[in-house]
Amino acid sequence: MTTCTDTLVATKANSPFPLDRWYLAALSKELTDKPIARTLLNHPIVLYRALDGQVNALQDRCCHRQLPLSMGTIEEGGLRCGYHGLLFDGQGKCLEVPGQQKVPRKAKVEPYLVIEQDDLVWMWFGSEQGSTPDKAPPSYAYHAHPDYVYDGGMFHYEAPYQLIHDNLLDLSHLGYVHLKTIGGDAKTHMNAEMLVETEGETVTVKRYMPNSTPPPTYIAAYPFKGKIDRWQEIEFCPSHLRIWTGGIDANSEQVTAPNRGGFHMRGLHCITPETEETSHYFWTIATNPKTDIENIKQKVVEQTRFTFNEDKVVIEAQHKSMQHFKGQPMIDIHVDTGANHARKIIKSLCETSS
Repeated sequence: MTTCTDTLVATKANSPFPLDRWYLAALSKELTDKPIARTLLNHPIVLYRALDGQVNALQDRCCHRQLPLSMGTIEEGGLRCGYHGLLFDGQGKCLEVPGQQKVPRKAKVEPYLVIEQDDLVWMWFGSEQGSTPDKAPPSYAYHAHPDYVYDGGMFHYEAPYQLIHDNLLDLSHLGYVHLKTIGGDAKTHMNAEMLVETEGETVTVKRYMPNSTPPPTYIAAYPFKGKIDRWQEIEFCPSHLRIWTGGIDANSEQVTAPNRGGFHMRGLHCITPETEETSHYFWTIATNPKTDIENIKQKVVEQTRFTFNEDKVVIEAQHKSMQHFKGQPMIDIHVDTGANHARKIIKSLCETSS
């Protein structure tokens, strides 16, 4: 775990995003030998891994002539601006101005609080200047679980973050959008038993599809005997979703048992707004192969990436259409229950943050 302490985060009044919480800023594997520029919740930020391994985050500007610090270089001591060479440490303090001995007292940029855990980099966004976290970042044990292997990636969406929430909370679309990977019979998906519960900031959606045909991804990863009993269990939180899906041979055991066997896919989906109209979608997928582990992992990861690309096309087209037909009414159907609960939670949290 690495932290950047004593940080100040400037946040807007009437924020369109829930504040006083952790949002995912990067996957650990993204931070190599170069800084990364990323806008998160309307904040232009530079992320970098210092030579000692610590992850730091600063406002992405040099206080001299405003060149983005993400255009600079990582070196001993911190991050050096690519224009006139000012060197900043992980707290945003300028340590050196080439060509002069004295460093101006006001030569500093704003730092952000980050914590790295589970191969993920979380960033705190408070509702007030100088607010400190009252909770730890979300944990995700399946990145280190001995029964699972995982990988993941990131997509940039030209769409608001809540449209991605809607998509992930309603998996009935699998039978129509994802026929080549995790789909299956559309009628089975639309008629699946669905249980929706809310508690505090969390929405849980559970769907069960007994005696269904395994989709291509499942067949490629696990030696099912024929029909399967399939599950989809979704846990929504404002900054991320955990989705546990999988299948067991039909009638072989209880599909709702906590320790059920069969084929598992445990997805972590962290949707971090870039702006009101664009988003970062960080995802990982963990699976539990018993043999040919690396090969099966690669199949699952590749097909998951293909699946999410299909979703991206649909969601961005949906957003574009909504902009064109702005003001036109939309109806709800039974599969929208979970997404509607999530939207109510987000609305309430944004009002609280204002």
